[in-house]
Order: sequence, then structure tokens, then C-alpha cells
Amino acid sequence: MPSGKILVAQGGGPTAVINQSLAGVALEARRFRNVERVYGALHGVRGIVNEEFVDLTQETSHNLELVANTPSSALGSTRDKPDLKYCQEIFQVLRAHEIEHFFYIGGNDSSDTVRIVSLEAQKAGYPLRCIHIPKTIDNDLVGNDHTPGFPSAARFVAQAFAGANLDNASLPGVYVGVVMGRHAGFLTAASALGKKFPEDGPHLIYLPERTFVLEKFLADVKATYERYGRCVIAVSEGIHDTSGVPVATLLAKNLEHDAHGNVQLSGTGALADLLCEEIKSKLNIRRVRGDTFGYLQRSFIGCVSDVDQREAREVGEKAVQFAMWGNRDGSVAIKRTGFYSVDYELLALDEVAGKTRVMEDEFIAASGTDITDAFRMYLRPLLGSGMPDAFRLRHNPVVKMRNAPR
Repeated sequence: MPSGKILVAQGGGPTAVINQSLAGVALEARRFRNVERVYGALHGVRGIVNEEFVDLTQETSHNLELVANTPSSALGSTRDKPDLKYCQEIFQVLRAHEIEHFFYIGGNDSSDTVRIVSLEAQKAGYPLRCIHIPKTIDNDLVGNDHTPGFPSAARFVAQAFAGANLDNASLPGVYVGVVMGRHAGFLTAASALGKKFPEDGPHLIYLPERTFVLEKFLADVKATYERYGRCVIAVSEGIHDTSGVPVATLLAKNLEHDAHGNVQLSGTGALADLLCEEIKSKLNIRRVRGDTFGYLQRSFIGCVSDVDQREAREVGEKAVQFAMWGNRDGSVAIKRTGFYSVDYELLALDEVAGKTRVMEDEFIAASGTDITDAFRMYLRPLLGSGMPDAFRLRHNPVVKMRNAPR
């Protein structure tokens, strides 16, 4: 008989719906008679090795529901990327507390942590069930149709660019918006879902799945500006040259790095500023503005997809069911069935851990600066209900009279 103790933690960047998964684990676990305690680790794996746990069993269902509808990571998160030694410490703590079910909500690095901890438990002959619960706004987990957190972030990006387009149409110029996603362009591509009329922006979309050539970029901007008298541009933070070097590192002299050694591609605003400066200096366009969405797109309260909320809750619930009724560790995956519904599978950890999904070619237009209808069909149901719409005046011009013959 299991010890009756389970542990859940949250890792990586927060999202608008990650707490739905947390609530899904905690509330679903209570349905099983053999579960005595549901612990939460504060600040992810760092909280595990420091034995900083809270007893979620004592949380009321009502408060868990309120927390579920609140963006960001209620337990706190971490950017620690555990190596083997770190994972061995995690396992020792789990064993010391007689925890026999470990749930980790996170992205690529989190799934790899779960994989290593699972292997350590197997080597020690300890009955530990390890389940990875998907989460990432980048939508780059292999084996998933999409990942919780992405739809809500995509909804924000689509609405933000719809607003930027309206602003840009009122006061024409060039607008550059830099979006998160690192090596996957899904979130940047979501900007296209804010378009209503053919001449609406974003007019140009630059994704990390395609090589970025500065001279071609400037030519595209120039042609678009001459055609429409303005230009709205969506740029992924992960755009790179033919050698795979991030454009931000080519244009900037000093850049920050995160805890994993990755270049801070969009957090500093450097990429947007540098591209704007290139446009101003090379194309002689005076009105050029740039924004870096940064953290805004991750946990923006009030801009959450109801589809995302529902699925984030279900992946937490299914994780518990897979752990209690199954006989293997794994990573929960969302699979699309029909138009539109989903089912959930448990993938082997080594199928997901440490791997990165990028946008499929069928989603990217031949020009390399736009998306296809296939991507629109893929993303639209994920954005949820109640997407706002924009309208405009029908221009019925009045005949000029001041110089008209009398």
C-alpha cells in the first residue's frame, strides 16, 4: 500500500493557467482514499532540496478554485536546471518524506528533471511514481498538439497586435513587436490572428524557423511601407542568422544571460531597439516604435482562454489518474481529436525530455514572413470564446468645394 503522500511542484516561466493544473492535481488526488497528504514544494525543485513544503491538503476546495483562476505560479517557481547530482538530492528528500507520487508542472527542462529522478528511484528500488505535467507558453513540447499556457499567451499576443495595428493605422509609421518563444515561433505567429482586414498588421512576421537576413528584412519593411504607408512587424526573440547565431547577439555588444546560460533574447528590449534603429538609419523613416512584450504575455490577468483553463485543469487531473491507475512514469500529452476536442495520453519521459518542437513547415507561408490558413485553423479554437473584434468606418468621401468652380 502506498504511503499516501504526494508532492507537486511548478517550474519554469509562469503562465495564466498553471494554477489550474496545480488545483487539478490537488483536488483529483483527494478523490483517492489512499492519499493522505498532498504537499506543494515552494519554488520548484529548489524548494524540494531545501525541504520547503506546504500542506495543500489543508487548503479548502473553494480557495483552490480561486487560486486556479489566478495567473502565475501559486507555489512559486525556479529557473534551476538540475543535473544528476541535483536530481539525486531531490530523490533523497522525496524518500525521506516517504513521498511516492511526484508531479512536476513545467516545460522541457522540467520533463528532463522528472526523467532523471524517475531513473534514480528505479535504481534504488524505491516505489516512486513520477509524472510530468506539460506547461509552456512557447508551445515547444514534443508529442503535444499544444501545451497549456500557450493558448492564453497566444490570445494576449493576438489582441495586443490587433491594438497595435489600430494605433499604427491612426498614426502611420513602423511598429516592431518582439515576442517570446526562443526557438519556436508559435507565439509570434499568433499575432496574425488579430488581423481582420487584408491590409491590417502584422504585415510581416519573422520566426526562428526561418533564417533572418537583415538586408532582406529592410527590403521587406521598405516595400510594405511604400504599399500601405505604414508597417506593423511581429518578431520572435529567437530569430537568427544562417549560422544559427541570435540576431540580438549580432547587433548588440552587451547582453544578459539567464541561469541556464541562455542569452536574454527579449527581456531587455535590446532586439526591438536595435531593429528600430536599423530601420531609422537605413530606410530614413522617422516614426519607428518598438515594444518588447516580455513578461506581459505570460500571466496577463483578464486575458485567459477558457479552452486553456479547461485543458490545464484536465492535464493535472489526468496526471493523478495515470499515476494512481497506471504502472509507469511519463509525461501527460494533449492530443487533438476532431474539430475541436482533445484527449490525453501518457508519453514515455525520454520521448519529451530535453527535446524542442518547432513550427511545422505547413504553418509557415512560402514568403517566410507570414503564416498559412492551416495555422489559423490550428490556433483559432485554442484562443477560446469571446475574442474581441475591431471595426472601422466606411469612408464615404465628401466632394471638395473650396476650389470648385462656381
